Amino acid sequence: MMWQDFVFTIGSGLSIAFLAPTLRNATANVPLGTSLPSMVIGFVYAFTFFTLGMTFSAVGALATGMMWTLISMFRSPANSALRLFPVDSPDLFVHDVKQWIDRRRSDSPLAGQYSSY
Repeated sequence: MMWQDFVFTIGSGLSIAFLAPTLRNATANVPLGTSLPSMVIGFVYAFTFFTLGMTFSAVGALATGMMWTLISMFRSPANSALRLFPVDSPDLFVHDVKQWIDRRRSDSPLAGQYSSY
């Protein structure tokens, strides 16, 4: 075993140990915007380590990816399972977009749009 394989395996083990309390805590809420990218990164690392011949690191990264998969399945907020990028208030979002467009169309300089105290 190369020493790098050992170091990455230790790192993956620590990640799993640090993520375990989140998975066990029934009140934990981890947004999908956090768990899904971390899950994908874990699986990509596992594939990369495997192709480099770093078997132990690949297994550790795969386990970390699986831990993030479980967190995304069981610890994401209930309503975010349907939408990856939820909008709290569509009316407010539309209002903000209209204001932004109106500001872009106006002839006043950008500095004039802000008040000084």
